[in-house]
Parts: sequence; structure tokens; C-alpha cells
Amino acid sequence: MARLADYFVLVAFGPHPRGSGEGQGQILQRFPEKDWEDNPFPQGIELFCQPSGWQLCPERSPPTFFVAVLTDINSERHYCACLTFWEPAEPTQEAASAEDAADGEEELEDGGRMRLSPSAPAPASQLFAPKTLVLVSRLDHTEVFRNSLGLIYTVHVEGLDVSLESVIGNLLTCTIPLAGGSQLDSVEEGARTISLGAGDRQVIQTPLTDSLPVSCCSVALLFRQLGITNVLCLFCAALTEHKILFLSRSYQRLADACRGLLALLFPLRYSFTYVPILPAQLLEVLSTPTPFVIGVHAAFQAETQELLDVIIADLDGGTVTVPECVHIPPLPEPLQSQTHSVLSTVLDPELELADLAFPPPTVPASSLKMQDKELRAVFLRLFAQLLQGYRWCLHIVRIHPEPVIRFHKAAFLGQRGLVEDDFLMKVLEGMAFAGFVSERGVPYRATDLFDELVAHEVARMRADESHPQRVLRHVKELAEQLYKNENPYPAVAMHKVQRPAEASHLRRAPRPFPRLDEGTVQWIVDQAMAKMQGAPPAVRAERRSTVPSGPPMTAILERSSGLHANSARRLEVVRNCISYVFEGKMLEAKKLLPAVLRALKGRAARRCLTQELHLHVQQNRAVLDHQQFDFVVRMMNCCLQDCTSADEHGIAAALLPLVTAFCRKLSPGVTQFAYSCVQEHVVWSTPQFWEAMFYGDVQTHVRALYLEPPEDRPPTQQVGEALAQEEPPSALDVASEQRRLWPTLSRAKQQELVQKEESTVFSQAIHYASRMSYLLLPLDASKSRLLRERAGLGDPESASNSLVTNSMAGSVAESYDTESGFEDAETSDVAGAVVRFINRFVDKVCTESGVTSDHLKGLHVMVPDIVQMHIETLEAVHRESRRLPPIQKPKLLRPRLLPGEECVLDGLRVYLLPDGREEGAGGSAGGPALLPAEGAVFLTTYRVIFTGMPTDPLVGEQVVVRAFPVAALTKEKRISVQTHVDQFLQDGLQLRACTFQLLRMAFDEEVGSEGAELFRKQLHRLRYPPDIKGTFAFASGATHTPGRPGRAAKDKGPSLRTLSRNLMKNAKRTIGRQHITRKKYSPPSWEHRGQPPAEDQEDEIAVSEEAEPSTLTPSAGLKPADRLTLSSLVERACCRDYQRLGLGTLGSSLSRAKSEPFRVSPVNRMYAICRSYPGLLIVPQSVQDNALQRVSRCYRQNRFPVVCWRSGRSKAVLLRSGGLHGKGVVGLFKAQNAPSPGQSQADSSSLEQEKYLQAVVSAMPRYADASGRNTLSGFSSAHLGSHAPRARVTTLSNPMAASASRWTAPRGKWGSIRVSGRSGGPGVGVDVGSRLAGRDVLGPPQPNGAPPDSGFLRPQRAALYIIGDKAQLKGVRPDPLQQWELVPIEVFEARQVKASFKKLLKACVPGCPAAEPGPASYLRSLEDSEWLTQIHKLLQVSVLVVELLDSGSSVLVSLEDGWDITTQVVSLVQLLSDPFYRTLEGFRLLVEKEWLSFGHRFSHRGAHMLAGQSSGVVPIFLQFLDCVHQVHLQFPMEFEFSQFYLKFLSYHHASRRFRTFLLDSDYERIELGLLYEEKGERRGQQACRSVWEHVDRLSKKTPVFYNYMYAPEDAEVLRPYSNVSNLKVWDFYTEETLAEGPPYDWELARGPPEPPEEERPDSSAPQSRRRVVWPCYDSRPRAQPDAISRLLEELQRLETELGRPPERWKDTWDRVKAAQRLEGRPDGRGTPGSLLASTVPHHRRSLGVYLQEGPAGSTLSLSLDSDQSGGSSASSSRQAARRSTSALYSQFQTAESENRSYEGTLYKKGAFMKPWKARWFVLDKTKHQLRYYDHRVDTECKGVIDLAEVEAVAPGAPTMGAPKTVGEKAFFDVKTTRRVYNFCAQDAASAQQWVDRIQGCLSDA
Repeated sequence: MARLADYFVLVAFGPHPRGSGEGQGQILQRFPEKDWEDNPFPQGIELFCQPSGWQLCPERSPPTFFVAVLTDINSERHYCACLTFWEPAEPTQEAASAEDAADGEEELEDGGRMRLSPSAPAPASQLFAPKTLVLVSRLDHTEVFRNSLGLIYTVHVEGLDVSLESVIGNLLTCTIPLAGGSQLDSVEEGARTISLGAGDRQVIQTPLTDSLPVSCCSVALLFRQLGITNVLCLFCAALTEHKILFLSRSYQRLADACRGLLALLFPLRYSFTYVPILPAQLLEVLSTPTPFVIGVHAAFQAETQELLDVIIADLDGGTVTVPECVHIPPLPEPLQSQTHSVLSTVLDPELELADLAFPPPTVPASSLKMQDKELRAVFLRLFAQLLQGYRWCLHIVRIHPEPVIRFHKAAFLGQRGLVEDDFLMKVLEGMAFAGFVSERGVPYRATDLFDELVAHEVARMRADESHPQRVLRHVKELAEQLYKNENPYPAVAMHKVQRPAEASHLRRAPRPFPRLDEGTVQWIVDQAMAKMQGAPPAVRAERRSTVPSGPPMTAILERSSGLHANSARRLEVVRNCISYVFEGKMLEAKKLLPAVLRALKGRAARRCLTQELHLHVQQNRAVLDHQQFDFVVRMMNCCLQDCTSADEHGIAAALLPLVTAFCRKLSPGVTQFAYSCVQEHVVWSTPQFWEAMFYGDVQTHVRALYLEPPEDRPPTQQVGEALAQEEPPSALDVASEQRRLWPTLSRAKQQELVQKEESTVFSQAIHYASRMSYLLLPLDASKSRLLRERAGLGDPESASNSLVTNSMAGSVAESYDTESGFEDAETSDVAGAVVRFINRFVDKVCTESGVTSDHLKGLHVMVPDIVQMHIETLEAVHRESRRLPPIQKPKLLRPRLLPGEECVLDGLRVYLLPDGREEGAGGSAGGPALLPAEGAVFLTTYRVIFTGMPTDPLVGEQVVVRAFPVAALTKEKRISVQTHVDQFLQDGLQLRACTFQLLRMAFDEEVGSEGAELFRKQLHRLRYPPDIKGTFAFASGATHTPGRPGRAAKDKGPSLRTLSRNLMKNAKRTIGRQHITRKKYSPPSWEHRGQPPAEDQEDEIAVSEEAEPSTLTPSAGLKPADRLTLSSLVERACCRDYQRLGLGTLGSSLSRAKSEPFRVSPVNRMYAICRSYPGLLIVPQSVQDNALQRVSRCYRQNRFPVVCWRSGRSKAVLLRSGGLHGKGVVGLFKAQNAPSPGQSQADSSSLEQEKYLQAVVSAMPRYADASGRNTLSGFSSAHLGSHAPRARVTTLSNPMAASASRWTAPRGKWGSIRVSGRSGGPGVGVDVGSRLAGRDVLGPPQPNGAPPDSGFLRPQRAALYIIGDKAQLKGVRPDPLQQWELVPIEVFEARQVKASFKKLLKACVPGCPAAEPGPASYLRSLEDSEWLTQIHKLLQVSVLVVELLDSGSSVLVSLEDGWDITTQVVSLVQLLSDPFYRTLEGFRLLVEKEWLSFGHRFSHRGAHMLAGQSSGVVPIFLQFLDCVHQVHLQFPMEFEFSQFYLKFLSYHHASRRFRTFLLDSDYERIELGLLYEEKGERRGQQACRSVWEHVDRLSKKTPVFYNYMYAPEDAEVLRPYSNVSNLKVWDFYTEETLAEGPPYDWELARGPPEPPEEERPDSSAPQSRRRVVWPCYDSRPRAQPDAISRLLEELQRLETELGRPPERWKDTWDRVKAAQRLEGRPDGRGTPGSLLASTVPHHRRSLGVYLQEGPAGSTLSLSLDSDQSGGSSASSSRQAARRSTSALYSQFQTAESENRSYEGTLYKKGAFMKPWKARWFVLDKTKHQLRYYDHRVDTECKGVIDLAEVEAVAPGAPTMGAPKTVGEKAFFDVKTTRRVYNFCAQDAASAQQWVDRIQGCLSDA
């Protein structure tokens, strides 16, 4: 029994001691006056009676009631029921408040007392003071308290004839039964009826189970006020320990809300601050750092605004405010959505019926109390689902004297599949759950509704999930039970309590609440106490039982483990591999190992592995040989690498006994255990893991203590919890039984059991100290650091879970990073750190497990000894393990090197890892997984080379080679290695090259970080040499005079300065003195380079003025030495090309050949005017050399306009220059008037510039003709966008005319570019280049001073178009003379090319796999790079220039500095316009002239030297080659060179193997003596220095650079499509050959594949000649050469076999072409006709492949000739094609008559025990073979007998099974070196004929 009320208190208003406006509560009386012994009086009641503060009121308020909750120091809750009413204030009270109101104006006499008689009428300012009746109880019976206090108030107000003292005395002595009414004997006992002696009666129902909370209607009210989402939010917040604050204007609502929230948390108990009603004076409590649930009156809402981390629930407004800094984890799905759905159904039952067409009659809604229980039932189900199976994760550590229970959180989360779930993780770590475990974990106790639910109803709940009605039914069942718990006897609940009359509070009270007589009350209490002492004590008989465990847990949401869904097949593979290992079948195991390592990503496979390994442990020990040990360790490491530190799946726990069981003998007495090789995992350094393992093992041993018959198993087998649970009875069952028996045992027996358990725990603690030292101490403990940082002593995140499988495990410890280790504040001593770690563990587990302090001290003494002993053991193991041979790593494959290439760093062992390209790693395209590969990286003076073999044993013995030139390196970055391949990987490096190679490497452990760093430094040194002499092209076999200082990056050294000064000085003299004889620069020898030339040598070299040869040979007037030097300049590529084009003569400016418009000027022969131009330049004949100096100042880098090409047909010229300087161009085009005589130098330059352009225009033969006007006014930058269609390069004035003329133009594929109309046609813009309308009335004078031409008013074509940057020409006015026109275009800059190239590299060779595999991401990144857009722009501008030149106008390309985009455009224009440049020789000339001589900055753009490192690689030349490749694709028959030639140049322009593409200009090459050194005796027998020389040499040997489809049309101008949609990504960017590395170093490439051996004569069919060609491995052109290359190779091979000197392939090819030409016209009629009929449309030629339908299907015709034009019909060309191909392909015709000398049917006896069969035999004299087929028309040969092997042909005898009808003479035998063949002919005659024929063949041979 328990007291209903502990104390009754009367609290009244009293003045504040400090005289403030507010009063304070004063306790007038309390009963009983002495504290109860078991329950002291709670302090601070007066604060809680009036939470808003004690204040007087001007009017009477009705009485109020609420229940406040106080929590004492023992966490006991006291319920304070407060009934407050108001009485007229006593004078002292009024005075206290009036004193403040008067504010000191008036001193009140007599201490401020004002006497008011009670009977006097209340004055207008009457105030009322609150008075509170308080009932303090430890029981929560709100309604009983309300009725009891109400009764006392009624007695007082209504003046009932009842003594208040007796009512209060009865209240204090009232006792009620404890919870568990159903267990009591009668209804009267369970539902106690009480009366306080005032004619009242109340029934108190005690709950059946006191563990279930009583909620009345509070939960339902909470949901009504806040809604489902908000309540769920508060529920999660309370469980995850956040601060929650309720606000309301009602105190009772606050109390109900707090009570409701706590009721939802059942079965967890809220253990933090809980104050449902917080007084105003205590508001600072809200700043506490601990979680709380508090209610505050809404009046104080403003004070709560500053709380940053408090969740505020406004009950009146129905809102919940969560601060930004607070994250409330939601319930795990699908529980969140399921709970939400059920709650909505409970709160709104009509929701399900709302959409029905015929809704049923309305269901009566549940009462509020019933709804309250239904809502609680939903949350009870939720907890049952969340905590299902929790008892399987309880570790019972001690049973006696009290149970000690621990919960295995990691296992619980792992088995529920909720490791990542934030909500459950926080709940399990919270205090509420800790209380839940200690309270409900006890195995033998009273059970309640939750225990039943979680044990027996989980299966039902899972089954009901998808049936809402069944869920609702279950909820209602649970609600009934909860309701019955609160109201066990609803029939008895009849109350009779007097209440005051309505508005009684407004009536004048007869008197204030009287002072009660303490003695009377005390006497009543004492009487009751005396009665109680006499009665026997009411002992509550608890019904205790074993708590049911329920079914084992399952995952909340069954997640498929994706890629590694563990099928039975995978588990089978794991089992097989382990059985192979233990059976010693190592090869089989090795094959399966990669599959096992992949399978071990899945949990089931890891569990399977541990179970299988357990089977191979006998007597706790399994001794293995070295190979077995390596395999086992490797699989263990693979298992552990995916374990988190928590080990939620118990894999590390299952492996822990195994790592101390598997071992190998290193030498007599020295054994190495597996633990020394699996230490590198974060799980071993996690204290929580060791605690869970310890408790699991202790449970197993404690359970074994009490099992009656000891089980037949090794006593020390520590399999842990998993096996313990499988064997009934479980540890909890044993513990439950022991707790039941405990009270019956004798004291001595109890003591004995306690000691046994304590000893068990102690022995396990020692055992675990040893285990921990095994896994924490590194093998080499002599080092003052550990393998890696450990949890609790360092940062566990920095650890890497690597696979350590080195047989020589001792070397493992040496390769770890020096920064890692047990870092401790005091010392980094290994042993000390491990001892501290173990001691902390021992302290924790032993204290929790109740080990005595003496034992604990003993443990602390033992731990250092255990560690020290283990260190000594390890020293021997470490020493012996170092003597073991290391694992047999693959032998390093040495790469082949070029002549002169030397190794800088010999092979460093590395793993080549897969990058973003799928092909090499197998990928979605299939194929073998060539990567990752194991091998070595070599650094040579020329290349970075990886050679190795794939780690996947199923791929076979394929050699993998990946290499790139050191000079091509663009980016090098360190990478963290994610992929775990065989060995322990240290750190990685990713190298990216501009030749589209990528090396992702991980260094092997033996390399070490020092080796990796050395590699990086050497690589950097080779990539960026300080000067050009450090590059491979110079360093390999250079023969320069030693001692000359190299060019420094900034200061170029004295020799260069001297040379430059001399050059400049001489140049100025030459220009200034207007010499009649011109000085020509002769480069001094290296010995004299530093000295200035003597003065008298200055005019030594003269150019004759009289003799003016028209060719560029040195003139006769030169001295012999001078002639040699001048001829060097003349022999340069540009001069050879000028000579070919007929551009100008070399002579003086005084006597000019008037017929020649242009001349070769030696003005720059000393590079004084422009260092980046060649020495000889083409300028207009009329311009003097001294004027060129002034002209050059107007252009950037002094690159003034010079002629570089002339059209042979239209005679228009192409000029190039740098961009204009602002001053020059403005002066040139803006000046309206003639310059005045006193002009400045700038004006002078501008005038010179204008004159120069005028001279260029005048030099053109047709600049003023009267043909149609051609303006490019409409050509704006818009046309250079990627959307511009191909046909609109220029805007035409008459669009209709344009479209009509487009395809009718006589030349090319585009329409005429001419337009009619003068200046403003509909299609012509007037912004740039439009002619001024008013000018054409007065025509400008002609250049020679003649009056204007009469035809001038007719529109004219501009003679010269200047193409320049749009930004540069902004605001420029057009030429007034209408002779030139500006075409402003927008072009990209070099930095844009650089950025675009970087993106292109990443798109084509990605560093890591794309997030979304498939072509889409590749194409997207390709588009983002904008590379093809830039190609499009270049082609578009080039085609525009080609059109202009073709129409007769000259063009000056004047973009940027004149050496990047200008070079690209000018080169492309010449390539498109002039067929000569499309030959091998012409293309070389073009590159030498435009790129080398005209100063493209190869070294700067390729970042060749240290100085250029920051600028990066800008592949301008590569972009040009890509443009050529695009044109080549569209016109494959117009180019003599192949695509491989372009790739070869692309590779080697960046490789620095040849000197051709080094340095930035001819000037720099002369300075180094490179320009002329290739001539004469200086060139020794050394490797080619020039790429052209190399190409020439190779071309003689192989046709690899030659295009067999070359069949050009004479004078064909190409106009390629330039839209992005027509462009293709160059396969140079994407292809790779892993078999041999890049194929561009031809000497290193392998030869053609060997032909397969001849077939065996008696194979039933010839062996297949097929072979697998892997796209990224083999070189496809080499593996599958085209037909012509194949035939040429075959021819060469046959010639070699016959002993004839092989003929050059080119001669053979030319002979075949000549023969084919003759074959093409057998009757001699008609013109030479191409194989391609002229009827093929012209534009189809660009596609290069022509299929013509013939009688036998389509035949592919190859054009092999270059000088044929068509006149033959399609049919004749078909016949020609047949004839020519028959000549080429004759070897492949097997069924033709000339190959069949004799044929017929013969019977042939099969091999041993085989029958005779008729076959069709063919005797072939040509191939010297006897072949046989199944029948006559069969084309597939079934076997071959080589006649070379025949020894004899003789008559034979019939054998068994021979044809019966044939005579004996029809048999004959053929005896070969291998066997005897038995034949049978139709008759004797045909047999004889066959014998004769075969012998005839043999004799012929």
C-alpha cells in the first residue's frame, strides 16, 4: 500500500523582502509538520504554486487547478497538485503593493497599515490575493487530486458542516494499493474506494502494470494541438536528446503535453531534466547545456527567442520551430512512412472512406481516451519493430550477485542493416537506451505488454505491413490492453464529490481560509500510523519469469547488395579456393583467387570464408606452408579491408581466433602467426570492438559454468557469441534460471558462484591483454613508431586498409609512412603506447564486470610483462622472416631503347592502374582485363616507359607497354590509391602527356617514398632542362664543341649578345647608308662566335646588280666563299618554294626586272628587321629595302606583310604578317588628307605602310580589271560561329542568284563569289568594307598617276583583302582608294587553345571512370572542350581565303602576332589550294617554310625548357595537323601521305626526339649552328636529327607513310565541309596499343606477325589462321594490314626466300600501277580512263570509297593512278576493276582451273580403325600439294598432303573395309615422312594415271 498524499500545504501571498512590486509565496501551514522518513518535504513549492509569479488582482478570478512536477535529487518525481483561489487582500498585503504604487510620494503612518473591517463594503480599489492549496504526492492521480482539493475548497466556500482538519487528516492518511490491481485478491483491493469524511466517495483505480505509463487523454490532446508531423518531429528529438520547450497559456495543457510526449517514449524512460511547468524565476534553466523537456507559460515567449539550440513547440499555435543549427534525424524508412500512415488513419478514420462512391454509415469515432491509447499503440508497435531481436545482442557478463548486462550495438545495427542510420545510432548511444538495457535486459523479471509484443508479435507485424486494415486491427487490440491497464474496473468508477455552486467565487466569502488546528490533523495522522504498524506489511508479490527472447533479428529493409549480391555460386568459389589451398593445389587456387577477392566484397562470402577456415583449425593451431600461409593471409586481409571500425557484421570477431591459430614455421622454435600480417586494419585499434569481443567471450564462459553436463567441445574454443546462441539453452536462459534459484542457495554456495564468475572474467581479461598485444604490436617493434595511428591515440581516419600479402612480412613494417604511429603526448614508445591502450581497456571492462580491486591491480602489473614477452617473441620472428625469400614477383621486363637513349632510373616496381578508358580494364566492351598490370616504370633520357603483365591470371602472358616521351608530360599529380591489387601499395602518381597517354601508377612497397620522390625529381629535371642542349635531340650523340655555356633562361650569355649586337649594327648601317652593295650575313663558326667581326670584312659579300638571273642561283659576281654562304640561305625550304612558284628574283633595288612584280629581298639576311622571319623574303619589286624597316614598325613583332604563296592560275598572292599596331593602322586608314611635309615618325611609318600595301596591290597583274565587284562586307564574325552553314562563307548581294549559281560554277563545289550591284545590295552590310557612295562620282587617280579609269564607276573586286582580328580593326575606316578591304573576324587566342586542349585531354584520356558510363559523358566532355569548334573556325576562315584567292583577289592574313593562328590559316590555305603541298615532299616544304622559317615558337608553345614551364603546352601545330586530318578524311584520294604520317608528326613535334621542331625561329637555330650543320662533313654516322630525314629513310623500307588511294585531280582546289557535324574526333587522341606502346618510334615496333605453320598433312581440316585482335592491345594496322601492304610484304618475303635481293616497295608499286594503266585500255581506244568512272559525281570523290553494282554484287574499286580522266562508261570501268583486282588477288583464287593440274574421285583409308571414304582429290602442281574435298563443288579443303614430304608412290593391297567392286590393281599407297596413305581408284587405269601424275609432279620438283 502507498500513501495517496504525502503533504498538504497552504501557500499565501506575502510581500517581497526586497520591496519589489511582486510578492512572493509564503507557506502558511503544512501537514504533517515533520517530514516523512521515506519522503522529505520538497523545497521550492511556493515557486511552483504560482509559476508566473505572485501578484495581486483587481478582481476575483475563478479557482484554477494544475499539477506541477518536481524532481528530487534521487530522480523521484513529486506531483504537486495546486488549487488556487483569490481572497480580498489583507491590509498588510495591500500596503505592500500600494507602497510601490504610491512610489514614495506619501509616507504611510504606522508602518503603512490600513485597517479595513471585513464587513465594510469593498472599496473601488479592492485587491485580491491568491492563496493556493497544495497536495504533494509521489503518485500520479490527477483527477483524485482535483476532486480532493476541490472538496476542501467547497467545504470552506460553502461553509459545510464538516471539519476541515478531519478532511485533511483523512486525505493524508488515505492509502491505496500499489500497481497490479489484477494481482490482488478482490476488486475492492484493486479499485480502492476512499472518502474524506465530507459525504464524498471516490474510486481510485491503480494500473495493472506500473511499468506502463498512464496517459489519460494527454497523447490524443498533443496530436490535436500539434499534428502528426510535428509530434513525430518532437518524438525523434526527445529520443536523440535534443532540448524541447513547450509554450502554452494553460498550465494544465503544458503538463499534459509533457506527460503525453513521455508516454510516447515507452519502453524508454526519459532521464534528463523534466519540468512540465517552469516558474518564471527559474527561466535561466533554459540555458542549461543538457537536454530537457520543459513547459513555460506563453507570456514568457519573448525570453525564449534567444535560445539557439532549443526546439520550441507552441501548443496554442500548433507549430514546432526547429533552429537551423539543430538536425533531428528522422525515423529510418520504411518505418517513418508506415508510422505516419497509421497515425493519420487513427486520427481520421474517415480518411480511408473519403473517396468511396457509397460510403458506409459513419463509424462512431473513438472516445478521446480510447484514441489516446490507439495512438500510443502505434508507437508501441514502432518500438517493437525498431528493437526487434534486441535480446540477441545482450551480453550477460555476470549473473551473480547482480546481473551485469552489456548491449552489442554494432552487431545490432549490422544485423538490422542500419549501420548508416543516424537516428538509430543516436538512440542506441543515448542515456534512455542505456537505462532500457539495464532495466529490461535482466533475464528474470516481471514482463509487460512490450516484452510480449517484441517477442511474439514481430512476425505478425511484418506480415501485416501491406494490409492497412490488419494493422489497424492490431493497433485497436493493443489500445484495448493499454486502456484496460489504466481502467481495470470501469464498472466501479462512480464518484460522488461535492462541488461549489456556480459563480461561488464571486460571492463574498464568509471569511478568509481559516488557520487550521495542527494538533487535530496530527492526531488523525498518528492514529492511522498506529493502525498501520499493527497490520501486517503489504508485500507486493511480483510475478517474475524468464523474459522471452523472441525470434532473431532481421534487417528492417532488405537491401540487395548491388553488384556483389552473393549467389550460391560465389560462395561455392570461396569454398573451392580454400579447399584447393589446404589440399596444396596452388595453381588451381591462384586461378580462383581474383574471383574470390571480388566475391569477398559481399558479407555472405566473408562469413563463408571465416566458417570454412574454422573447419581447418585443429586444437587451436593450424600450421601451414609458406604458400598456404600467403593465400590465407591475403584472403583475411581482403575480408578485413571492408570492415568498419565497429565490425557490425562480426567478421573481425570471427577472424580473431583464426589469426592466432594459423601459423607457419620459420625455423626451429620460431613460428609466425597470421596476426603479424593482418594488423593494418582500423578495427583492431577500436576499443569498442575489443569490449564487445571480450563481453561475448565472457558470456560464453560464464554460460559454460552453469551448464550441467559439460558439452563435448574443446574447453578453450572461443568462437564467441555466434556459436553460443545456436546451442540451446542460451546464455540468457541460463542466467534466468540462475536468478530464479539464487534466493534458494546457501550463503556459501552463493559466495562460491560469485568467485567462480569473477575468476572467469579475470582470466578472460588476461587472455584479451595477450590478444590485443598480438594485434597492436608491429612485427618490427624496435622501431619507435607503430604501423599506423590508432583510435584513441591518433586519427583513425588517416589509416589505410591495405592488403599485406608479402611473404617476407618483416619488410612490411619498413614501408609505412614515418608520420604514422601511436602518437602520444609523452612519448612515442611503442610498448608504452600499447600498454596504456590495454590498461585503459582492462580498467573499463573489469570495473564494469565487477572484478575485485586486488585482481585489477594484479592485471596492471601483468600487462607490461605480457607486452614485453610478446616483443621478444616478435624479434625472433622478424629476424627469421627477413631471411625468407620474398614472394616471387614477376621478372622485370626491360624495354627496348632507341640508339642514344639511356636509362636514367632503372625499373621501379609499380602497378599500372586502370584509368577512365574502359578498354584496357575489360569494361563494358568486354575483352580481357589487361589492367591493373604489375611491372616496372623506366625513366630514360627520352621516354617514361611502363612494361609489365596483367595481374589477372586469366588474361595470359600478355606484355603490357605504355610509354610516352618525357617532353610530352603536361601534368603530374599524386593520387591516393583506391584499388587494392596484389601487393601493398604505397602512394600513386598520375602522369598525363600531350601525346594522349596517361600513366596511373602505384609504387610497390619496395620502392618506398624516397624512390617515388627521386623518380618525380628526375622526371621534372628531364622534362624541363635549363637549356635546349639538355633535350634528347641534342644529348644523344651530340658532337658539339664542349665548353660553350648553354643558353640561360633569362640571360642569354655573351656570345648571343655579341652576335645580336653585330647583327643589329650591321643591319642599321646597311639600311642607313643605302649601300650599293648589300652585306649578307654569314654565320661565324663556333670558335669565333664570341668576337666581333673585323671592320674591313664588312662589305666583303656583294650581290651583283648588273646580272639579274631569274632563278635563285647565286649570281656570278659573288666571291666563292660568299656564294657558298648565300647558297645556304637559298637552299632553305622557303627559297626552294619561291623558286617553284616563280616568285621574284634576288637582286638590288636599283636595277629591277620590270616584268617581275615581286623580288627576293635579303634585307633580313642578318635577322635585324625581324628575328622570327627567314633571311630571304618576297616583297613587291617597287619597294626599297630601306623602307621595309619603317613598315615593320607598324606590325607586332616587326612581322610586316610578305608574300608566301602565289596562285598559279589567278596569280593572286597570299601574304602573311603580324597584327597591326594601333598607331599604324589608325594612321593608315583614318587619315583623310595627304600627310604634310613635316610629319612625325609615326606618320612616316603609317605612310610607308600605306605605300607598301599600295605596292602589293600594284604588283598584282589584274588588280584593276573590270570584272564583277566582290565585297566581303557581309562576312562578319557571325559566320565563324559553329552554326554557320557551309555554303555561306560570304554573304552575297543577291541571294537568289547565289543559290542558282552555287552548283553551276565551273570550278569547285561552291557558287561564284562575285556579286552584282554596287555597294548596298540586300545581302551586304555597310559596316566594314562598303564603298563610300559619294566617292564614285570622282574616281580616285590610278597608282601610276593617270586619270581615273573610265570604267571605274563599274563595281570592282577589291584587289586585296586584309583579314584581321575584329577587336584590332574596330573603328577602322575603309580604304578610300577601294583597292583593299578589311575583313574583321573573331578568332580564338592561344590561351583558349590551351584551355581547350586540357579539356580535350581529359575527355579522350580520362583519369578516372565517368560517373555515368556510356558514350554520353564522353561526348559531353568533348563538346565542353570546344576543340572541334576551333577546328571548325580554322577551316572556315581557310576556305574563305581559298575562295578569295581563287577568284583573283589577294589576301593578307594579319592575325595576332603572326606566328600561331596566322600560320595555321596560311598553311591550310596553301594545302587546300596547291596540290603540290599534298605530296610528301610538298608537305615537308610547307611545314619547313611556314612553321619553321616563319618562326612558329615550337619551344615556347611546347614548354620545352625550364623557362617555359609556367606557360604550359599550347598545341598550335597539333591543331593544324588535326585540320589536315579532317581534310584528309574528306578527300582521301588527294593526299600522297597517309593518316599515319600526320599522327607521326603529331607525336614527334612534341617528343623532342628530332631537332626539327626545337627552338622558335631560324635566328635561334643559326645561333646554335643547327641550320647548316646537316650539310657537309660535319654530319657523322649518327641517329637522324631531322624528322624529314627519318621519314625518308623509313619510306624506303616501308609504305607506312604512303596513301595507296592517292589519285589526285590536276589543280584541284579543295573546299572541305567545316561544320562541327562533319568533323570527326581524330583517332590519334583515343587509340592506344598496349602490346608495344605508341607505334611512332618505328625502330621499337615489332615486326609483322609470323605466318602460322603449315598445316599438318593429315589434319581433318587445316588449322585456323584466325587470331584474336584486341582493340586496345594489338596494333590493328599491323595485325590486319590492308590488302596491298599484305601483298607487298608477301612479295618481299618470297623474294627473300628465293635469295633475290628484295625490290623496293615503291618500285613494285609503280610497276603495278603501270600494268594496271595498260590493262585499263586493252584495245588502245580512248583516253586513259580511271578505274573510277567519270560518271561518279564530283562531290562523291571526297568520300574516297565507291561501290558500283555489278553482276556479281558490288566490287570495291581502288584508284591507283594519278593521271587519268574518265571517258569510259560504268560497265567498262567495272571490267577494268575486275581485271586489275584479278592481277592483285590471284593468289587467293582457290577454285580456278590453273591451280588444279589433275582431279578426280579416290577412296581414302582413314587413320587407324577408321573406314574408307570417297573424296574429291586435287593435284596442284603450283602449290605442290595433293588436296582433298568432300565432293567436287566443295570449296572448303578438308586436308592437304604436302608433296615435298612424299618418299614413294607404290601399288597397294586391299585392306579390311575396302570397296568390294574394285580390282586389286586399283589400290596404291603414298608414303610420306609421317605416315602411309592408302588410296583406291575407280579402276586399275585411273589408279595408274594418278600414280603417274603424282610421280610427274615429284620429278618436276
